[in-house]
Amino acid sequence: MEAITLFELNNIVKETLKNNLSAPFWIQAELSEVHTNSVGHCYVEFVQKDERKNTLLAKARGNIWRQTFSIMKPYFEKATGQPFQAGIKVMVKVYVEFHELYGFSLNVVDIDPTYTIGDMERRRREILARLEEEGVLTLNKELDMPLLPQRVAVISSATAAGYGDFSNQLAHNPFGFAFYPKLFPAVMQGEQVEQSIIQALDRINAELDQWDVVVIIRGGGATSDLNGFDTYDLAVNCAQFPLPIITGIGHERDDTVLDFISHTRVKTPTAAAEFLINQVRSTAEALEGYAGEITDVVTRKIQEEQNRLARLTERIPYQIRMRLDKEQYRQEQLIQRLSSVLQFRLQGERHRLDLMQQKMEAASPDHLLKKGYSITLLHGKAVTDADSLKQGDELETRFLHGTVKSVVISKEK
Repeated sequence: MEAITLFELNNIVKETLKNNLSAPFWIQAELSEVHTNSVGHCYVEFVQKDERKNTLLAKARGNIWRQTFSIMKPYFEKATGQPFQAGIKVMVKVYVEFHELYGFSLNVVDIDPTYTIGDMERRRREILARLEEEGVLTLNKELDMPLLPQRVAVISSATAAGYGDFSNQLAHNPFGFAFYPKLFPAVMQGEQVEQSIIQALDRINAELDQWDVVVIIRGGGATSDLNGFDTYDLAVNCAQFPLPIITGIGHERDDTVLDFISHTRVKTPTAAAEFLINQVRSTAEALEGYAGEITDVVTRKIQEEQNRLARLTERIPYQIRMRLDKEQYRQEQLIQRLSSVLQFRLQGERHRLDLMQQKMEAASPDHLLKKGYSITLLHGKAVTDADSLKQGDELETRFLHGTVKSVVISKEK
């Protein structure tokens, strides 16, 4: 069996492409990565995606050599008003190249600046506009961030370096704060991102009262790997989730729909951990401040009460003297009033006795005797009825001056 070497095969491919695809092509594609080296050459990654599923259909490496890039970049940015960066859709003129060692690539020689808005950006704007029209775009942002977000539901890949960095940062924070993270595993790149994260959110929602916040994190990677975070279903689920969502799913140059609708967007998983630590730290410092204020208020109040007590203690002898003087004056007044009452009462009693004496004197036998009346007594008792006498009774008749004794001889009616 006759065989050829890999180099020979690649050389055949190179010559075939050179002979059949020697003319340049205008292609439409999205830039998923853009890198410039120190020399000034620009290396890009072109992608084409399925319009319906938002999945990758094609990918190719591109080169823009320094001389071309130094002219093309300012021309493009001046014409479009936006930087030449990942996430935009471009129309470029390319030569097809194939290298035996480095493989297939596209050599960019020109660009059409009128074809500027990338597919990913257009889709993002459409999703955000739909969310705003439905009134859910800012719902998650309007939730109150807990003062102590220590119970953290983490959506990430268990093997992701970003998850390890996040967990390590929380566990070894310089303040010794306690955090209680739990991983809800999810696929963080590829076609299953949307469904996997939504399922993780459903699992968190089933035990909602156990968590303070949700953190969605992943490490770095190509911009094209973030396509799964730019879907409507994922965005609407996160926007309406009842707990604040913190995202740290890309590097500084990456923005996704999920970043726009989340409560708080940070750049990296480590930054997400720092955000939580700073939130707890701010609350702790506020509580320490309140504790200090309470201590100052209590100390000041105790001092005020001690001063007041001292003043009251100093005033006690004076108050006692004042009270004694007041009571003495009151007793003197009572005695005077009692004396007046007694005198008045005595005068009344004297007058009553005088009246009684006058009545007694008026009823006295002597008073009657003075008027010429006499009293006849039988055995010392006054005789008022002649029938009570009998013949021979000895009577005594008393006058005002002197008495006369007599004997009953007869009686008449």
